[in-house]
Amino acid sequence: MTLVLRAACFVLSTISVGAFATSAFAHAVLERDHAPAGSFYKAVIGIPHGCAGTATHTIRVLMPDGVRQPKPMPKPGWSLETRLEKLAASYDWYGTTITEDVREIVWSGGSLRGDFYDEFVFMVKLPDTPGEILYFKTVQTCENGEHRWVEVPEPGKTLGHDAEPAPSLTLTKPEASH
Repeated sequence: MTLVLRAACFVLSTISVGAFATSAFAHAVLERDHAPAGSFYKAVIGIPHGCAGTATHTIRVLMPDGVRQPKPMPKPGWSLETRLEKLAASYDWYGTTITEDVREIVWSGGSLRGDFYDEFVFMVKLPDTPGEILYFKTVQTCENGEHRWVEVPEPGKTLGHDAEPAPSLTLTKPEASH
């Protein structure tokens, strides 16, 4: 392969990776989009920008059905709230019957400038259903407007270019234990 051809391949691959990263960077996304079913999962949602150039002051994340025991990570300078809901069906959590669980996490009162990036972190226990896709609907409220990262594609379809997709996680087969 000639030096010119190698250089051209490098430039094209760099451009395509850059285009993908820019496209993904435009949305709220999970740092890892696959995890073993039934495992504990550290969710890291990246917020890539503000709203119309203004600062973000509130992030709300709704828990999908089947997710258990959400535990958010506090952020310095932000207030943290969890909202409990009564469950349709209780479950056993290490000998304790759980009848209500966290269904929403809210970070508020902070200030994430419109041209900055930040991450919001929480831990959950995932359902034991390999192949399922979970959607963590996220609402980002700013000084001027909001982004509702809540759109979910219909089965077998994709969302349009202008959509605000909910961050998604695909459950994989559980990892073998030792």
